[in-house]
Amino acid sequence: MVSKTLLGKTILIARDADGLPFAVQDICPHRGIPLSKGTFDGREIKCCYHGWSFNREGRCTAIPSLVEDQKFNVERVRVHRYPCREVQGIIWIYFGDETNELIDPPKIPEIGDRRPNTAFTMPFPCHVDHAVIGLMDPAHGPFVHRAWWWRSGSSIHEKAKAFAPAGRGFKMVRHPPSSNSAAYKLLGGDMTTEISFQLPSVRIEHIRAGEHVLCGLTAVTPINETETELNHLIYWTQPWLTPLTPLLRPFVRAFLKQDRDILIMQQEGLKHAPKLMLINDADMQAKWYYRLKESWAKSTDTGAPFENPVKAKKLRWRS
Repeated sequence: MVSKTLLGKTILIARDADGLPFAVQDICPHRGIPLSKGTFDGREIKCCYHGWSFNREGRCTAIPSLVEDQKFNVERVRVHRYPCREVQGIIWIYFGDETNELIDPPKIPEIGDRRPNTAFTMPFPCHVDHAVIGLMDPAHGPFVHRAWWWRSGSSIHEKAKAFAPAGRGFKMVRHPPSSNSAAYKLLGGDMTTEISFQLPSVRIEHIRAGEHVLCGLTAVTPINETETELNHLIYWTQPWLTPLTPLLRPFVRAFLKQDRDILIMQQEGLKHAPKLMLINDADMQAKWYYRLKESWAKSTDTGAPFENPVKAKKLRWRS
């Protein structure tokens, strides 16, 4: 069992005896103790306080203190169950209203059902919106991610990329990687990349290098109003990369830490609630993000079909 706070709610995540994941509220409805403090035998969670038991559906199956002739329908007692699916080694939990159509988790093409080759989790002490637009910001690279193994400040130059709407988000249309991204060259082969974003906060970078594929999926989850959790997962089909994983991990963690450190510094200014400025074209992805959220909220409030506000466009900026 794992207990996590997500979207301000305390959630118990576990796998049953068949290996299937499930998620329920991590609070016993009897006296409020976390169910994760109890025990789990693969079928039922038993509260450590009074032994109340719950199955993977959140339904109570036993209350030991009941006397045999006492009439009490145990199955009326429930903890909230969250729909849960595992796709390509990622457990996704759905927080929406179950009366609506469940949204399918994202699935990365061309990698089958493989699990991530490596994964990173990092707390970002900021509101989820700032974490999302900070990660999709195309202009911060030469200033935030300066490193001998990535790029230098002097590598800044003009870029032009085509964008298009895609599902609940948008994508940077497939193209050769930027010439100042030295680390990409290690993959070899004719290389192209496509970067997509989907509501609520999932970014996927899909790189083809010859006959192989390397993909990074970044999911940004709000813990509460001021804390966010970033999960970054990397998949690849290149066999030679796997033995290098212990060497690659420090570089990826350092890259993510640079993003986190700049957002921590940003909080010093944001606490004064300044009016922020977004410009074309470098900040257009941030503008699209806010417009997508507004359109999605309108759709869920009115029941009308979601309309993607993003229009196909070529954006130009220097980075």
